[in-house]
Order: sequence, then C-alpha cells, then structure tokens
Amino acid sequence: MKAFYGDLKLGILGGGQLGRMLIQQAINYNVTVKVLDPDREAPCRKLCDEFIVGSLGDYETVYNFGKKVDLLTIEIEKVNVDALEQLEKEGVMVYPQPRIIRLIQDKGLQKQFFKENDIPTAPFQVISSPKQLKESHISFPYIQKLRRDGYDGKGVYKVIDESYLAGAFTEPSLIEKWIDFEKEIGIIVARNESGEIKTFPLVEMEFNPQANLVEFLISPSTLPFEIQQDAAQIAVKIAEDLKIVGLLAVEMFLDKHGKILVNELAPRPHNSGHQSIEGNVVSQFEQHLRAIFNQPLGDTACLNNAIMVNVLGEAGYEGPAVYEGIEKVLKCPGVYVHLYGKALTKPFRKMGHVTIVDADREKAIEKARFVQETLKVIA
Repeated sequence: MKAFYGDLKLGILGGGQLGRMLIQQAINYNVTVKVLDPDREAPCRKLCDEFIVGSLGDYETVYNFGKKVDLLTIEIEKVNVDALEQLEKEGVMVYPQPRIIRLIQDKGLQKQFFKENDIPTAPFQVISSPKQLKESHISFPYIQKLRRDGYDGKGVYKVIDESYLAGAFTEPSLIEKWIDFEKEIGIIVARNESGEIKTFPLVEMEFNPQANLVEFLISPSTLPFEIQQDAAQIAVKIAEDLKIVGLLAVEMFLDKHGKILVNELAPRPHNSGHQSIEGNVVSQFEQHLRAIFNQPLGDTACLNNAIMVNVLGEAGYEGPAVYEGIEKVLKCPGVYVHLYGKALTKPFRKMGHVTIVDADREKAIEKARFVQETLKVIA
C-alpha cells in the first residue's frame, strides 16, 4: 500500500457535508482526494484536489472514477455496488467493502442480518405487496420503511390503524413493531483491516418530529454504565460479524424496560458523531481515515460535555441561504459553528451543525437550546 500521508489517492463517492468534513481531516495527512458527485455545486467542490460531476448510480461512471484512485470510500450508501465489486476484484481497495454497502442499501437484508446474528431488534416482517401489508402478522401500530432509498426520515410511514393503509407505500418494504422507547441512542464503532476495534462513547439523540432526523445530540450519555456497556458490546459484535473496514454508526432504541434494540446501520461517518470534532480526542472523520488506511485507531475518549445541534433550513423558506442570528451564537464561549457550503436552503435541509462544549453539562444544554432558538436559516 502506498504511504497514506503522501502518494495515496483517495476517492470519495459523494460530495456532501460528510465528504467535506472528511476532506478537512484528510488535508492534515497530505492525502490527495478526488470526489464524485452529481451536483456541480456540492459542498466538497472547492476542498478536494479533483471534483468530478457524475452519477453515483451509473456503473461506468463509478468504475472509471474508481480506476483512477488507490482507495475508494463513501459518504452516501446510494452508489453502484456492481461497479465497486468489479473494482475490488481488480485490486482497488474499497472500504467499506461492497458486500456491506449492498447489505445496508436494503433495509430488509439489514434486518435479516440482525436476526441471523442474534442482534436485538424490533419484531419485523418483509413485505413485497400491499396485499401482504394487509395480511401482516405485526399488530397496529407499526412503522413501514421502504427497503431502498429512504434517508433522513424519508421512506418512513407510521401505520396507526387500518385506516392508514390507504396511504402506505406500495413498493417493497418492511414493517416493524412500534417501539415505545425511552431514548434514541447511538454508538459509532471503527474497525481497521488488522481487526482493531474501538467504539466512541454512547450518545443520546433527540429527533425533529416534522423532519424525522436528528436535531439535538448529547455526549457523553449519563445512562447507567451497564446500558452503555451493553450498547458498546452490541456495536462491537456487529462490526466483528460484518468484518467491516471503516466506520459504522449503530442507531439504537432504549425501550421502557431498559432493553436495547438496534434500529439501523450506516457504514460511514454519521450525523450522530459530528460532536466528536471538538468533543473527543479523535474525531469520527479522523477515525474513519485511520481505519481505511489500516493505521492505529485513535483515542475516542470525551474531552468535555458536547452538544450537537443540527442547523436545518427553516420551514417556509427556499432560496439563497441567510444565517440569521449567527453573530449572537458566536458570542457564546464554547460554541463552534460548522456551515456546509450549501448556497441554497429549503425546509429542513441540513445546512450545518453547531457543537457546544462546556465542563458543566447543564450549561452546555442551556447554550444549545439558545443556539436552537437563535440561529435560523432563511432565504
């Protein structure tokens, strides 16, 4: 393998904010970065060494891009896996491995993986037609999820009773029992090619009910040690069972009885790890690079209490982004603003995030609430 800190060419499929933050870390290692994305105005366009506009779903485009790099990684799962498998056969390193990306692309296969490997998850049923949906053995209420292409809350539908079936998805999907959960929690785990594994401390999440995506995150968790230990053991088991190389975000529910149930996986840097840039010894982005370069994994310990607030486009606004209140939040000590370079805003679009760090947990939460109320993205 070429020296990762000089002559290695890293390709990233996807030019969004995750790629942007990955590049910001890669710069510290002198890594040459090439990016492929269909949007010529993608957040990565000005940071990488070479930016190529093209479809992530097109076999030839992905294959030709991959032939020009030494190592290929992703910041989005919706990519052409057939091309990645061919590149892997021809000697291009692809991390996470194509077989894992194929598994993650299909929520039905993902759930079957949980079942086959004794990973705790909500009862579920795979559905291929509206008729099967009506004959389901999962009782109301339940959640219906499209097997493919759902993200950031899209492709998810709550079926409360029979009257909701008329609005249900007709495409192949899965349904899972509605969990009356106490908290939504998450762990990021990393594994390198040598088999070294490290987890980041457990985080607690709050979701925006309208957009159905993470809006507020608290690190580290104050849940009982036994729960945190159980969550970490589950994350490690999944990483070992998959033999993944790279980063894996494990989203979980903690139910009313204190039981942990795995919801979904993401084999890449994730929204639930953004606070690690300022809040941990090593960030999730550096850890992903260390893992795919097969370098020693970094110390994941928390440096401080860290709260992450997603900066979302305000409802009712669409057009050139204006950040209202940014001067006020920047006056607060321990507040770090990360904007993603997206010129246009629209309702609930992820435009950036803010991390708030403080030795006093309650003060950190108080500042985070102030940021939520003050910083608005309008047009």
